[in-house]
Amino acid sequence: MFKALRFLAGTFTSSDSNKYPTTLSKKWAVVSGIIAVLVSIPILSVLSSFFVSSGEIWSHLASTVLGDYITNSLLLIVGVSSGVVLLGVTLAWIITMCSFPGQKYFEWAAVLPFSIPAYLLAYIYTDFFGITGTLQTAIRSTFDLGIGEFVLPEIRSVWGAILIMILAFYPYVYMLARSAFLNQSVSLFEASRIMGYTTTQSFFKIALPLARPGIAAGLALALMETLNDFGTVQYFGVQTFTTGIYRTWFGLGERPAAAQLAGFLLLFIVVLILLERWSRSRIKDQTNATNRFKRIQRFDLTGFKKWGAFLVCAIPVFLGFILPVALLLSMFFNNIDSVNTRFLLYSLNTLSVAAIAGLITVSVALLMAYSSRLNPSKLVKGLNQFGALGYAIPGSVIAVGVLIPFGWLDNTIDSFARSNFQVSTGLLLSGTLFAMIFAYVVRFLSVSYNGINSSLQKISPSVDEASRGMGYSFSQILRKIHIPMLSGGLLSAFLLVFVDVMKELPATIIIRPFNFDTLAVQVYRLASDERLGESAGAALAIVLVGIIPVILLSKTITRSRKTEEH
Repeated sequence: MFKALRFLAGTFTSSDSNKYPTTLSKKWAVVSGIIAVLVSIPILSVLSSFFVSSGEIWSHLASTVLGDYITNSLLLIVGVSSGVVLLGVTLAWIITMCSFPGQKYFEWAAVLPFSIPAYLLAYIYTDFFGITGTLQTAIRSTFDLGIGEFVLPEIRSVWGAILIMILAFYPYVYMLARSAFLNQSVSLFEASRIMGYTTTQSFFKIALPLARPGIAAGLALALMETLNDFGTVQYFGVQTFTTGIYRTWFGLGERPAAAQLAGFLLLFIVVLILLERWSRSRIKDQTNATNRFKRIQRFDLTGFKKWGAFLVCAIPVFLGFILPVALLLSMFFNNIDSVNTRFLLYSLNTLSVAAIAGLITVSVALLMAYSSRLNPSKLVKGLNQFGALGYAIPGSVIAVGVLIPFGWLDNTIDSFARSNFQVSTGLLLSGTLFAMIFAYVVRFLSVSYNGINSSLQKISPSVDEASRGMGYSFSQILRKIHIPMLSGGLLSAFLLVFVDVMKELPATIIIRPFNFDTLAVQVYRLASDERLGESAGAALAIVLVGIIPVILLSKTITRSRKTEEH
């Protein structure tokens, strides 16, 4: 990967090296502009759909399912936001500020549910809690009850979807809330003790208000994932904008109406993006103001309090990771005979597109980050921020936004070839791996850009000046100095994109080429056919690879501050 990046660096910097920084900075500003134009294609194509007539389909949608789309989406937003904030903030405060059995393990274990996609939890718990599932069958067998004599509430409902998403998405709030608590000044808590505040009062009057920007940012990310979810709501029969886009496009064949539904979903996301950006700016201001402080002194819990804290932390980890993984392992070994060569084919497909998308995304992100370094103007920064917008856009919206212009271009080329050469070119872009990888790059560019840009900012400009003083051209500086120094950040960015591509379902299921399935699509198809046991191998592969970013994120947060027990 690093050899490819060095070659790319030489390609973009081979000329005008001696004219650095004026000519070269303008050149890289153009690069940012080109990237911004390319990644804006899906968004602009979706927004342009509002100017296209969709006929009478909207009256049909309004009279049948549009109300359900809006109602269910709002219920998910309210339910998930309440749950992830309550659970994430509680865990972050207890783990950061209290000493109890297992506290050091929960620092990283509380993030483990992040490695399991929500749709996998939905499939697993439906099989476990269903009327013919393991739990109800065991209870009826133990107490000699009939099927109608003992029935748990139906998990395949909007409330079941909310619970599943809370377990899957609370780590977003936990990680950012814990980071905020770690970065708060100990002096404030010491002053609160002098004023006679109890620990609870200090939390609500000091810690919580200061951590509010981080909590809001985590909540915004969790809600973006909620609106992006397709597998959970589709499997539970909950009609939302995401399922509506898929059904309107493929079921009704109404592409303009599907694009307009994607546009309405985009409006939801814009509000969340503005909230997240505002919260991020508040975090920066707060961090700069309290950058130097003493070590945090943990409160040593005793008696029932320490075991209560243990249970509060253990239950979400057990339900969000330990139990699902145990159930998957059981399914896998019970259905090991169903594993065949097609599983290897799906694994190869997944690993191939994830690796290609990861390499391209990291390369593009590196270009963006260097454009900001060489030309730190508001224009370039604005273009880069716009280019990194894709992660906030649901995969289904990006998929529709990619298919519309690619389909138009395919039809235009085909019409031209028919008219002039009496040859049909067919679909050159739509339904190809190129379209699929392009959608991945747009979707996950922000993931790699933020990490690479952060690593690049740690390299002092004096390194560049010293290298140029030694006669190095800019190409040599980038290839021989910067890329080796950025190797850790580049590798982390690649792994994060790699894992996200493996887990991505909405964009993959809409754009993928005919007869080209990934592990995520295979799990979805088998689970939809009530053959979850056969998909356990693919699901386990996704989970095991998904642990990688969990380890990276947990280490990053833990290193941000040292603590000591009170």
